[in-house]
Amino acid sequence: MPYEQLRPDNFVTDTEETSEDTPSRWQTFVFWLVNDARYLERTRFRPPRSLDLWRLIPFLAIHLGCFAVIWVGFSWFAVALALLLYLGRMFLITAFYHRFFAHRAFESSRSFRLLVAILGCTAGQRGPIWWASHHRQHHLHSDTELDPHSPQTDTFWFSHVLWFLTRDAFPIRWKQVKDLKKCRELVLLERFDWVPLMALGVLCFFIGDWAQASYPSLETSGWQTLVWGFFISTTALYHATYTINSLAHRYGRRRFDTPDHSRNNFLLALLTLGEGWHNNHHRYPGAARQGFYWWEVDLSYMGLRVLKTLGLVWNLRPVPSKILEAGRTRR
Repeated sequence: MPYEQLRPDNFVTDTEETSEDTPSRWQTFVFWLVNDARYLERTRFRPPRSLDLWRLIPFLAIHLGCFAVIWVGFSWFAVALALLLYLGRMFLITAFYHRFFAHRAFESSRSFRLLVAILGCTAGQRGPIWWASHHRQHHLHSDTELDPHSPQTDTFWFSHVLWFLTRDAFPIRWKQVKDLKKCRELVLLERFDWVPLMALGVLCFFIGDWAQASYPSLETSGWQTLVWGFFISTTALYHATYTINSLAHRYGRRRFDTPDHSRNNFLLALLTLGEGWHNNHHRYPGAARQGFYWWEVDLSYMGLRVLKTLGLVWNLRPVPSKILEAGRTRR
C-alpha cells in the first residue's frame, strides 16, 4: 500500500501478520538509506504522527556529540570554524532552500542551483525538494490543522523539532513541488542528501588534523574541530532554524494582518540572517527580501545582492510598492 494512501482506518495492528509484499528488514534499511517512502511499509500500523526511531537516532547522535567538548576542549580556531560553518549553512538554508527552492524569489543557472543544493545538504535538513515541499504545505495551511508545524495547533516542541521526526513528515509532498520534480539532478540528490553532511564531518576532522600538524600554535586537533565545526555548529544551526516555526508564530510584532499568527522578531532575524521578519514574509512570500525596510536587517538578502553583482543570481523579486506603503503606517 503506498504511503500516501495510509489513513487511520487503513492501519493494521501490530499483532496482525505483515503481507507478502512487505519489504524485508534489509530492503527496509536500503529504503531508509535512500529516502524511499517504501521504508514506511514495514511499520504501517503506526500512526502517521508517531516518531520515526530510525530518523530520531542520527538526530540525537549529533546532539550527543556536542558533549564530547568535555574531552576535546576549546580553541579559538575551532570556535571560528564552528561560527563560519553556522553562518555559511544558515545562508544556504535561508537564501536558497527557502527563498529560491521553496518560493522561487529569484533565478539562477542550473549548475549553480545544483551546487547550492549539494552544499545546502550539509545543514542536515534533508534535501531542497523535501524542504520546499513541506514549507509550501506550511504556507498553504499556515496555523491550521494541516500545517506541518504550527505552535498554534500543536505543542511548542512538536512545532520546533518533533514534527519532522514523524512518519508523516518522512515522504516528500510531491503535489507541492511539481516544478522541482522536473529537475532530475535534484531528485537524485534527495536520495543521498545525507552524503554531503557526512562529508562535512570528515572534512572538519581533517581540517583540524592538518592545522595541528602545520600550525601547532593554534592548539587544535582533528577531534576538536569535528566536535566544534560539525556537532556543535550543526546543533546550533538546527535550533536557530527551527525557531522560525515555533517562536516566530508566537512572539513578536505583527505589521500586517495576515490570516496566520506570524510575527516579526528582531532577535530571530539576527540569529537566522533575516528570517525573523516572518510576518513580512507571510504577507508576501515571493519576495527575495524579508526585511522590507532599511531598518530591518536581512543579511541573507545582502548576500543575494552580492551574488547578483557577481552574476550568479538575477531577477530578485521585489516587494510590491503598495505593500511597502501599507506597512509603513504600522511598525
